[in-house]
Amino acid sequence: MKIAVTAKGEGLSAEVDSRFGRAMYFVIYDTDTSEVETIDNSANLNAQHGAGIQSAEAIANAGAKVLLTGHCGPNAFKTLNAAGIKVMIGANGTVKEAIESFEQGKLEEAKGPDVEGSHRD
Repeated sequence: MKIAVTAKGEGLSAEVDSRFGRAMYFVIYDTDTSEVETIDNSANLNAQHGAGIQSAEAIANAGAKVLLTGHCGPNAFKTLNAAGIKVMIGANGTVKEAIESFEQGKLEEAKGPDVEGSHRD
């Protein structure tokens, strides 16, 4: 299974970015193969509109089934939900630590957006 984590840098040692749509990177970790891929999300950092939707499409295209992030806005949540991607909020520390927290059942599954839209989703 592929897990996407919002990140401020590349790889497992990067710090988690609490934002989803405007995260600098997405680190994709494959639990079956332990492969790590980093997706540059800089195109959405300064987007006027649609950062959450575009970001959701990027991780769906990468094959992620779970997203670990700090927060998720309404448009992003709707798009992720439609793609069948489970959203886990409250991730922090490094990407590796966030994945470990998820695997230990320590992150909360979002039932809906936990922040307003616009510059946070």
